[in-house]
Amino acid sequence: MTSAGNRPLKSSEWVRNDIREKIENGDLMPGARLPSVVELSAQYQVGRSTVREALSALKAMGLLTIRQGGGTFVRAETEGGPAHPGQLQPDSWVGRAGTIRHILDVRRVLETGCALLAAKHRTADDLTALSGTLGEMERALGDEAESEQADVRFHQQIAAAAHNPVLRDWMDSLSRELHESMKDTRALWFYAERANAERLLAEHKAIYEAIAGREPRLASERMAAHIDKVEQVLEAHRSDLGPSVL
Repeated sequence: MTSAGNRPLKSSEWVRNDIREKIENGDLMPGARLPSVVELSAQYQVGRSTVREALSALKAMGLLTIRQGGGTFVRAETEGGPAHPGQLQPDSWVGRAGTIRHILDVRRVLETGCALLAAKHRTADDLTALSGTLGEMERALGDEAESEQADVRFHQQIAAAAHNPVLRDWMDSLSRELHESMKDTRALWFYAERANAERLLAEHKAIYEAIAGREPRLASERMAAHIDKVEQVLEAHRSDLGPSVL
């Protein structure tokens, strides 16, 4: 199977497109629960990681909701708008994607500064908190919701470790936008396969090690590289979400 540009479709893209078509034509109604990853893997005769990648893209597009311990559901109107991609509300991925680059610019400025100051001023308690969150991220590699929450908490803890009340207030004032952008990009990027989640964990560990080692410049550089990589992934997935998204 090929795309409109004659590029062969990846298996995950084929699965994604098929599920999306079922949502569009009403075979899967808003609120409907999808089969498990194991069942979908058998149905489409593909690996589980391929199914996870397809579901991640559909979630990022605002078509699915993944509930911790409860399964995967077609997005219902009560969750922010109809599931049809042409009718997505502004808080969906497609509606928000135009601002993601701006938010990444803000993250790059604020979070690289937080990492730099955290490497200078962190306490033993700060390191304990950061290390504990890394442990939670590692234990939750197969659980999207828990890993996502731990990721957000890790970045909050770095801001706290900077011990700068003005910077902390700025981060707090932008917390909703920053955290929602993190959730959006994680949905598109790191939940496709466990290996991707492991790479994300490794990046967070590298930032932690620079902070623990009191290496301000290195901590800032590693945070910048982490955010730059997110932007690269957004660009790489532009065709998945349509030419108007980014």
